[in-house]
Amino acid sequence: MATIQQVADLARVSTATVSRALAGKPSVSAATRERVEEAARSLGYVASATASSLASGRTRNIGMVMPYLGSWFYAAVLKGAHRALADGGYDLTLYHLEDTTRHAERRQRLFDEFLRRKRVDAFIAVSLELSDAELERIALLGKPIVGLGGPIPGVTTLSLDDAGVATLATEHLLSLGHREIAHLGGDEAFEQDFHVPAKRRAAYEQALRAAGVEPDPRLIKNADFTIQGGYQATLQMLGAPHRPTALFAASDEMAIGAILAARDLGLRVPEDLSVVGIDGHELGEFFGLTTVDQFPVVQGRMAAETLLEELSPDASGDHVNRDLPYELVVRKSTAVPSGRPRE
Repeated sequence: MATIQQVADLARVSTATVSRALAGKPSVSAATRERVEEAARSLGYVASATASSLASGRTRNIGMVMPYLGSWFYAAVLKGAHRALADGGYDLTLYHLEDTTRHAERRQRLFDEFLRRKRVDAFIAVSLELSDAELERIALLGKPIVGLGGPIPGVTTLSLDDAGVATLATEHLLSLGHREIAHLGGDEAFEQDFHVPAKRRAAYEQALRAAGVEPDPRLIKNADFTIQGGYQATLQMLGAPHRPTALFAASDEMAIGAILAARDLGLRVPEDLSVVGIDGHELGEFFGLTTVDQFPVVQGRMAAETLLEELSPDASGDHVNRDLPYELVVRKSTAVPSGRPRE
């Protein structure tokens, strides 16, 4: 195994310069850094992570705080972030925050103890509306942080326009001529941070009223953002006398559950029931699901790249809120209501 002394001899520099060059210290000139890196590559030298950390003051590790692990959406966000961080030469440590209603002490312990162990250089907070106390603790650590999912005061964040996403989905159904449009939203467990379900439901209702349609409480159900939850809620809704011609689900997994429920009841999608979701789930194409794609893998990548920018020596230090992209993807699950001309 090559040693740091061999790299220094080949590059004609001191071992201290090798350490600084491989740690990315700005005090090393570009020409010297290139010479050191070439020498390390030719010898197959890999710097000790511990030694590099001591030399640079950095761990080359990023902490990612997430509220859910079993969700496809959060797994996709994690995938995108991990790819970008790995390409940037960083490891990733995942911190899981469970239901903070039942486990508030675990959330407090995370910010009071775990994050103070200085095992990470910076943090990505996913779908977490950080409190003033939590932001203060992170600020005291002097660690950069990027929020993903909603605006956080004094923090660089990437936010999805949840109202815009829900409006786009609802207006798509309205444009096809639907007026009896149901909605599957999220239950109280999903209202903790950034109130995503409430924002999407409010935008759905506003879009209906803008089209001259009064929202019908009988056509609004809550579920848990899973396929099973969407399936059960849709069975209840379609089993009632007043049946919708279309359904807007606040997640693709619930939308897929709605399609399966409709089929089990002998209904055709989209002839008897049009269905649209939100996410861009990998199974969407298989089910022919019309969706508003919010590109979760891209979200994770953008969050990681934004954080790496903040870790660079020439970071501006400005904290801004950046909008995340979304796009309506029309497939086979939505159509003009059966027997009605398109308006």
